[in-house]
Amino acid sequence: MIKTINKSKNKGFTLIELLVVIAIISLLSSLTMSSLSSARQKSRATKRIEDMKVIQTALEMYFNDNNAYPITFPSWRSECSGMGSYAANNVIPGLVPTYLGKMPADPMMNKTANTSCYAYASDGKDYAFMDFNVPDLNYMSVPSLVDTARDGGVNCETLDGAVITAWKVRSSADSICW
Repeated sequence: MIKTINKSKNKGFTLIELLVVIAIISLLSSLTMSSLSSARQKSRATKRIEDMKVIQTALEMYFNDNNAYPITFPSWRSECSGMGSYAANNVIPGLVPTYLGKMPADPMMNKTANTSCYAYASDGKDYAFMDFNVPDLNYMSVPSLVDTARDGGVNCETLDGAVITAWKVRSSADSICW
């Protein structure tokens, strides 16, 4: 007598089991993406701060050699269309390549929309270098860089609850509030 094997057991997953696994994977991937987005935002802010420090150092070296900062006053200069559409290496005249290998740019810069733009102005005695109109930046994360001339403040003082639109470094705390 031949014994038959009962093959009635289903091998595989039920629809419910598959849906639960898909839901768990979706939840984990959305959590990962949100934390990755936050990390990217912080990375861009760090790059902006480093760029501003590098520009500030290069401008001080230029001043030490020339007894003045590169003059552009009364106008601001930027790669963005709202402030001249200058070539990157000509935003700050005379700085590149002697004092700076190449002019950095904001990681989110949009030249035609005038967002996330680096800009420079100087009368030779004082200068201001700013990163303005950055959509994803929490300017108050570094209060020492807040551009008080662009928050509705008076006499270079920040207003409480004001909309801040720029970070800025300048030649000294007593320099002109552009």
